[in-house]
Amino acid sequence: MVRPSKRGADMLRGIKLETGVSDHAEGSCLIHFGNTRVLCTATVEESVPPFLRNTGKGWVTAEYGMLPRATHSRVPREAAKGKQSGRTQEIQRLIGRSLRAVVDLKKLGERQITIDCDVINADGGTRTASITGGFVAMHLALQKVVGARSIAHLPVTDFVAAVSCGIYKGVPVLDLDYDEDSNAEADANFVITSSGKLVEVQGTAEGEPFTEEAFLQLMALAKKGVAELVAAQKKALGL
Repeated sequence: MVRPSKRGADMLRGIKLETGVSDHAEGSCLIHFGNTRVLCTATVEESVPPFLRNTGKGWVTAEYGMLPRATHSRVPREAAKGKQSGRTQEIQRLIGRSLRAVVDLKKLGERQITIDCDVINADGGTRTASITGGFVAMHLALQKVVGARSIAHLPVTDFVAAVSCGIYKGVPVLDLDYDEDSNAEADANFVITSSGKLVEVQGTAEGEPFTEEAFLQLMALAKKGVAELVAAQKKALGL
């Protein structure tokens, strides 16, 4: 089996994380997963949603969107339609859950971190790129909060990254691009911490059901991929 990209089954696409790409956001990261590019910015607000007021806890949330020409044909802005699609809402909730999983909200205090993920170019894996780049943007923003002595210690408990895997032409492969994703027999997204703990797994058979053995092969690929992504995150953060 030859992948369209000529990569080995256990190879990520070219990964690049550029930080400091926004002059105004407290943290920013432009992440490249091959031809998929997502701009992630983090904003710190000294307030929390009403349900968290006077609890001493903070919050991490996310918004996600695709620019009109991020895909092969123009997709109208959702703001012009007056509502977000179900897909958009699902993805931004996933990003928020994934990042909250590695933040001590009590140590964060009553402040909110909002991660904005804007897809510049889509070639598969936009949600996994958003989580991976969103973590870097969030980490940079929290470093600034600590630097300003608003909180004593960085409230990040672990690194987290995400990657897709799938069964393409009968073979489990890592990090699907669009050509593979649109023809895969099964695909899954894995959100995993650097300590190997699972945050979320989304898996679907596109035709015939797949076996537990195949799933475990996909998870092994995902853990390998996430380890490489975390290494890239640490390099981008200078850690």
